[in-house]
Amino acid sequence: MAYLKDFRERIQNNDYPGFLKIWEEYCYGDQPDGLEMVAVLESVKDSDLAYHFGKHVERILPLWRELQDIKLAHDVLRLVFDLQTTNSEELADLATEHLKAKYENDPLLFEKLRLVGLRNRETFQSAIRNFELLSHMKPKNFVFHTGGWGTGEITEVSLVREELTLEFEFVIGPKQFSFEKAFKVLTPLGSEHFFAKRFGNPDLLEKEARENSNEVIRMLLKDLGPKTAFEIKEELCDLVVPAEDWNRWWQTTRSKLKKDTKIECPKELKLPFKLLEKEVPHEVALHKALETKPNVDATIQMIYTFLRDFPETLKDVEFKASLEARFNHLLQEEPLGDHQKLQVFFLLEDLRSPNIEKQIQSLMQAVHNTPEIIRKINLIGFQKRALSFIRSLKKDWLDIFLDLFFTVDSNLLRDFLLIELLPSEELLKKKLSTLLIHPLSFPEVFLWYFQKIIEKKSTLPFATPDGKNRFFEGLFILLDFLEKKPQHRDLTKKIISLITADRYKLVRDILSHSSVQEVKEYLLLSTKCSSLTDHDIKILHSLGAVAHPSIGKMRKDKETSSSEELIWSTQEGFQKTQARIQEIATIETVSNAKEIEVARAHGDLRENAEFKAALEKRERLQSELKFLSDQIHRARILTPNDVIIDEVNVGCVVRCTDSKGEHLRYTLLGPWDADPENRILSFQSKFAQAMKGKTVGASFDFQGERFTITDINNYFDQKQ
Repeated sequence: MAYLKDFRERIQNNDYPGFLKIWEEYCYGDQPDGLEMVAVLESVKDSDLAYHFGKHVERILPLWRELQDIKLAHDVLRLVFDLQTTNSEELADLATEHLKAKYENDPLLFEKLRLVGLRNRETFQSAIRNFELLSHMKPKNFVFHTGGWGTGEITEVSLVREELTLEFEFVIGPKQFSFEKAFKVLTPLGSEHFFAKRFGNPDLLEKEARENSNEVIRMLLKDLGPKTAFEIKEELCDLVVPAEDWNRWWQTTRSKLKKDTKIECPKELKLPFKLLEKEVPHEVALHKALETKPNVDATIQMIYTFLRDFPETLKDVEFKASLEARFNHLLQEEPLGDHQKLQVFFLLEDLRSPNIEKQIQSLMQAVHNTPEIIRKINLIGFQKRALSFIRSLKKDWLDIFLDLFFTVDSNLLRDFLLIELLPSEELLKKKLSTLLIHPLSFPEVFLWYFQKIIEKKSTLPFATPDGKNRFFEGLFILLDFLEKKPQHRDLTKKIISLITADRYKLVRDILSHSSVQEVKEYLLLSTKCSSLTDHDIKILHSLGAVAHPSIGKMRKDKETSSSEELIWSTQEGFQKTQARIQEIATIETVSNAKEIEVARAHGDLRENAEFKAALEKRERLQSELKFLSDQIHRARILTPNDVIIDEVNVGCVVRCTDSKGEHLRYTLLGPWDADPENRILSFQSKFAQAMKGKTVGASFDFQGERFTITDINNYFDQKQ
């Protein structure tokens, strides 16, 4: 396929003269490549050059006649007729002869030739493709709608009326198509095609997916082309595999795909899975990957993963010898670090090379900065093996393990270290005490160990009630620190989830063995954590009051939460909000329902932007309606008798001067009446709260500026 790359570059650059020049050169060739012809014609068919190229496409016919593969010759000719725009007599004769030879036993041959335009010969673009579609038009056969209606099943065909009836995947009810329309939007599907199976017999396809998942993926990739993991999920999840089973099914399937010799698995999540033309043995795939000359760390990672997934390949003596030779080359020719040498030795040990264990022991005894060597190893399996050698060879292994305990990245390796350190409980407890003193130093380790000690029947150090209380207090200190660090956003979410999970079970368990002073400390620390919502804080205080009723009395003296405050409003503001609720409930909701129905009728809900926008609008309307309804139940209409002018409160008109001596006037009303441009402020605003309770002559500070109140009047008096 020497020309294909050049053709595609011209198509991508929309270089029609350059494309035509290469096409003329290509047509004069004497070595036809059917696959390349198909690829070139398919590429240009989907491009902007297709229309202009239509009058030149038939130049390929002399070269086409040299093709020996009948199927490829048919595919090329079909594409030629898809593109041609000359409708010449020579082309008409060629298409007629070709179809007569291929469908000589078809009793409706001449009728179909008429329907595709080969009788009057005025226009017969796509004649071969349309003829194939006509031959496919039989009840219970399947087609694909290129306009977004999905797979369709043919239920009735009438050559007299020149129309067919179908039922589609994404459209409700039977639909009638004229042949002319069908030629434009329908593509025939074989009974074994993935789409045909998914629509025609979904139960059978689901059974196949459960019993032989990699075969279903092969079918999908063969029929639909390369697909990413996300795209595969779009085609299968809830349509073939139930959504609740998807994660488990895909995890099992992906492990099978790695061992499938006919599927190329991507190295990155965004890249697609590909179906190979021929099965490629795992050993060959590894050697091809190694031919790209990856760096030492990548080579170690690649071979380690390969031997873990395909241990049976070591039965091949020649393959095993080739790996040994590569490792010996690395040791002799590459400037390896100690951590890299150690990993190569481990791989040679897996290959059962002689005298490797002695070399490992010599290396481990020679290195001085052992913890750093362990941290540089990226493979957990090799880290554990190295630690096992350290324990058996070094007298100071306990100090090394304690050094690594907080500094390794993997919790799996930390679990291993914990098990090894448990017999030395006093040393371990002393090390863990530093977490309580400085919880911010190792936040991941703190959270990891706290989760360990709160497990049922845990016998670890600090798994006592007092130890849990101390760690719980440190958890709030840690949360307050982490929520200010964007890089620790995920860790913050984990802590919030831990606190609130199972109806605050962790909190209830801790409070059950905490003193009043400890509970007060927890509650105080929790109020400093901005990631905890007002609702969370309220729940924590309520749980504290249940554990120690005296705390509940203290809580009652405080202001009620914002969700329980009265919402003051004038009569006008109340009526305005009522009108908005009525408008949403009767006009906008009904209008939105019509928008959803109209958008749904467009089909293919997964890629229907109008449908998604209509659903989002419905969600916004419902949210606004609920919010306003909740507020109006807590609303109270402000009257002249409610206004107290002895101090700043709701319903007051406040006159004050700023630090520059400028006179200002503010009216304090409810949130529904606020109009900042006219200096009408919500009483819930920060500025209003800053002056709340102040009397004439009093001063207050806001945003670094000092204000002095000079007069307080009743809003209703000013209104009159």
